[in-house]
Formats: sequence, C-alpha cells, structure tokens
Amino acid sequence: MGRHWSVAGMLCLGMLISNAGIVRSQPLRSSSTSPGSIAAWGDNSYSQCNVPAPNGYFISVGGGGYHSLGLRSDGTIAAWGWNSNGQCNIPAPNAGFAALGAGCYHSLGLKSDGTIAAWGYNLYGQCTVPLPNSNFTAVAGGDFHSLGLKSDKTIVAWGKNADGQCSVPLPNANFTAVAGGGYHSLGLKSDSTIVAWGWNDNGQCTVPSPNDDFIAIAGGFMHSLGLKSNGTVVAWGANDYGQCDVPSPNSNFIAIAGGGYHSLGLKSDGTVVAWGSNDYGQCNIPAPNTGFLAVSGGGEYSLAIGTEVTAINDAKPGDAPRAVSLEILSLSPNPFSPPTEIHFETREPGNLAMEIYDVSGRRVAAIPLGYMEPGRHRVRWDGRDASGADAASGMYFVRLRGPSAQSLAAKMLLVR
Repeated sequence: MGRHWSVAGMLCLGMLISNAGIVRSQPLRSSSTSPGSIAAWGDNSYSQCNVPAPNGYFISVGGGGYHSLGLRSDGTIAAWGWNSNGQCNIPAPNAGFAALGAGCYHSLGLKSDGTIAAWGYNLYGQCTVPLPNSNFTAVAGGDFHSLGLKSDKTIVAWGKNADGQCSVPLPNANFTAVAGGGYHSLGLKSDSTIVAWGWNDNGQCTVPSPNDDFIAIAGGFMHSLGLKSNGTVVAWGANDYGQCDVPSPNSNFIAIAGGGYHSLGLKSDGTVVAWGSNDYGQCNIPAPNTGFLAVSGGGEYSLAIGTEVTAINDAKPGDAPRAVSLEILSLSPNPFSPPTEIHFETREPGNLAMEIYDVSGRRVAAIPLGYMEPGRHRVRWDGRDASGADAASGMYFVRLRGPSAQSLAAKMLLVR
C-alpha cells in the first residue's frame, strides 16, 4: 500500500473509525418529501447524511470525505457535515452557482460566469484555482486535488500531484467531462473514449477494451466507472469489496457515481442500484426506491436526489401566488426525442438565456435567447450540447436566466 495510505487519505474513507464508533443514517425516505429533496444513507459520523432544512429544489449533489454539498435550482449551494477545514463554509456571495464538486476536505462550486470558487483544506493548493479563473464549464474534486474543464475542451488540474493526478496527458484537447478519484483523474473525450491518469496500482487508470462509446465517467478511491451509451456500466480498478461487480441486469443506467469503496448507478426508471462495501449501509437504498434523479457517493455514504424536480405545477392548494419574474410553464413533449419545446413566462424585459444541465450538475449547453418583452414565449432545445454534438439519452434539467432573475429548474427526459 505504501505512502498512498496516509492518515489523511484513510480518514477520507472512514477507515480509521471502528464499526462501534460509526453513526449510521436511517435508510428511510418519505413519499411526501419536497420536489428535489436529497436522501442520504450510510456513515453519519459527522452528520453528513443530515440534510439541512429546507430539503428541496436540489438539482445536483456531491459527497466528500465526511461532508456533503447540494446545488439548488436557485443557484445556491448548501453544505453540511464535517467542517474541520471550512469545507462547509460557502464563500459569499452564495449565488450564481451552476455545478459543484466535493473533495476529501474541500469543496468547489462552478459559477454561471465560468469561474470556480473553492474552499476548505488547502495544504496542497487544491483550493487555489489557477489563473485565468474563467471559461470553466465543469468541475470535479479528488481527495486532495481539483479539476476543471474549460470551454475550449481542455482540462486544468491543481493540488496534490504526487502520483501525477494533476498531469493531464497530451493531447489535452477535446474533453467533454472530467472526474476525480482518490489519487487519480479521468477525462471523457468527444470521441467517447476515456483517458485516465495518476495512481494506477490497482489498475484504476487502465480503461478496459473496447475504450469507446462512453457517455459518462466517475471515480472512486481506487476504482473507476464508465457509462456506455447502451446503458451499461463498466467498472475497473480495486475490487476488494465488489465495487467493480456491476449487479445484473447491467442495463438502462443513465448516471453513475463512485464512493470510497462502493459504486452507484441511476436507472432510467428512477431506481438506484448500489454495490461494493456496505459496512455502514451505504448500499441500502432508502424506500421507496423510485423517483430518483441524481446520485453521488461519499466516503462511506451515499446521496441521491429524489422526487420530481420541476417548476411546473409545484404549488400546493392554498399556497399564495408566487411573485416570480421568470417561470417555466410546461415542456412538450416530455419525455422527448429531440426536439422539445419549453413554454415560459417572463414579467420583465431583457436578454434571456436557456441553460441545460445533466444529472451530475454539469452544464451541457447555454443558449442565448436574445431580448424578450414581458409575456409568454416558447423556445426549443434540439438535444445538442454546447459543441453541437447530440446529447446522450438521459435526464436533464432546463433553467432560464435573465438579467435579474432565474427560473426554477425543470426536469426533462431525453430518449433517443
């Protein structure tokens, strides 16, 4: 094992705490939770599974060593759990976030303006975003390193680099997604191949053949995962706990996540599958296992966003009318085979933009809509990402943004 099993690295994965000292979250889930509520289960030693109120309207979630992050549809981030290094102290202004990433003891947030905010443990410079801090479209955290994807499809990595996890292989070009593992990193190319670099003692950087047709990536501590366009999951690296043994039937997956020694997959029917180490109940999906929209793995715990996230018909009887200036009214059709039409209303004039996100919180496309007068309007999304390529089948979120307001996110299912 050597130096890789540092005290800090082990702490990130809960390996220095005996079973008797572990506090587990109860794997229970209410069917009456708010739209976009987070369910959390597994190790709860530092309250990393205690989602703060109000638990609702989340569109992305991330698990660190012992802390958790959630991105709400209004662009704010909530953080909870262990805060030894300020990893839960979100820097002001807590607004305008479009994606998030969780490292071992640090956190990252991608702003809508393409800048990254990072906070928490910074001994290795993992919170010191390299200049120019601009034009980022995705972000990810490893144990003690960070990664950002630029709009020109290059990857920037910073922080601990003892195993080359920050040394992006050449050619550093044509990347469409990025993920961080324990001491390794992964990048998904536009040709649907995966590049992995860093610590490889367990083969976590050796992508199995055929290395093609991948649409998503995820990193665990010593293992890696890739999602194929046909809905199957490929996993490789350390398999001591079965974290690479994808349960049958290996089909219909639309999202993946890696924890310390466990893995998670989200199915197209809204169910979650988890496999690998289950010492703390991190693979015991809360009931009812249905209606989930996104998943994430922490050190020895798991998170998922459940119930429908939508800006459509989410008012309850007796609620006062909402004073919103930008609101999505309907999506038609939904589910859809491109295109789909987004009907919305704006009560203020100005330049608007439509933003599309995948279930990991990565911004897939940002589409300027131009100047619009107050009233009801409709626009189409053709199912293409920012580069013009066809987005893969799966769950997406659409949000509208104006000069002084943004809409709640609405869920849509793309089926090719």
